[in-house]
Amino acid sequence: MEFGTLALNDSILKALAEQNYSTPTPIQEKAIPLILNRKDVIASAQTGTGKTAAFALPILQILFSDQDFVKGGKNIRALIISPTRELAEQIDESFKAYGKYTNLRSAAIYGGVPIEPQIQKLNKGIDILIATPGRLLDLAKQNYARLGSVDLMVLDEADMLLDMGFVDDIMKVNKLCADFKQSLLFSATMPLKVLGLANSILRSPEKIEVEQVSSAAKGVNQHLYYVPIGKKMELCLHLMRNTIKGNILIFRRTKFGVDKLEQSLTKNGYKVATIHGDKSQTVRQEALNRFKAGEVNVLIATDVAARGIDIDNLDAVINFDLPNVPEGYVHRIGRTGRAGETGNAYSFCSADERNYVISIEKLTGKTIKIIDEHPYPLDPKVKPQVHKKQGSRHKKGRKSAASKKKKTQWY
Repeated sequence: MEFGTLALNDSILKALAEQNYSTPTPIQEKAIPLILNRKDVIASAQTGTGKTAAFALPILQILFSDQDFVKGGKNIRALIISPTRELAEQIDESFKAYGKYTNLRSAAIYGGVPIEPQIQKLNKGIDILIATPGRLLDLAKQNYARLGSVDLMVLDEADMLLDMGFVDDIMKVNKLCADFKQSLLFSATMPLKVLGLANSILRSPEKIEVEQVSSAAKGVNQHLYYVPIGKKMELCLHLMRNTIKGNILIFRRTKFGVDKLEQSLTKNGYKVATIHGDKSQTVRQEALNRFKAGEVNVLIATDVAARGIDIDNLDAVINFDLPNVPEGYVHRIGRTGRAGETGNAYSFCSADERNYVISIEKLTGKTIKIIDEHPYPLDPKVKPQVHKKQGSRHKKGRKSAASKKKKTQWY
């Protein structure tokens, strides 16, 4: 099947041709006709399967077909709700690329940056708004983001939206939009809470599942290294000097861990950029741009970067710390091996993380290949460390200075 068979107009097809897109992915092939027929849709699709285009292309087609709207209305007709700033930016870039010849206007709004430029964009008029829930509600309360004309709403990465506690915000936004709008929900996983959200917002939705949502990316070669927690840095340097080449995305569980690894790799001569929640949106975007431009070849991030960031030519993902939620593993390694390419994922497992491996393999239904041949093997007899509470020797109700200090350190 070619994109030309999906009833998309010539302006959109021309933009797709410039992006060298000719054949739709399975999620696009299934979702686009349903959305064009104005059906509500609930779709489960892995990252890297082309789901952004699966809703962006038909939305552009629907809006472009309304010529009165194209001629300069200021009302927002399509709203995409995103869990993170990075994903909102990425979705906006996709709409701008696919809608290059349609004259439709899109913009992304999110917190962590000054609100005034976003107000200016809204005042000029936006056809398609991509937004994180908090900033969207702030602007709606101030009457800058008027959602009464929205008749197409997308919840992207719905499971992540719920994990981040946005359910109440989503319901508030839903009430601000048109009553009989078309609603679309896309999610990498489909737990009961996501289905519950879908049932409360969507009307008789068509369901799409392009592949088993718990499966890891097919084009990713997965490698597992058991290593003492104190030797992870040495193992990382050993592999980067001898095995792992090219553009590398490294995940750490905490912001403190990201900064510590950045210092170590920089001292060893690597060009590194970092992304985590304590950095401003401007700094985070600059780091991502430097990585995409090839100015640095190592990007270290917390799970804020696990979804939605589309990085071309990513050669490897390193799980320096294994995620404590097994779905996080699938999303992380899905950053590489995209669009039919082959990638590699290297995971470091200390004694404390053995149970995480069990959960990951149970979720994916696959055993990760263990690499024993490395200089820092973990003694299988080593037991997980038991972390004693600070100040446990003190009387009940009293806390040591170390305990108080520990409690204020948010990593």
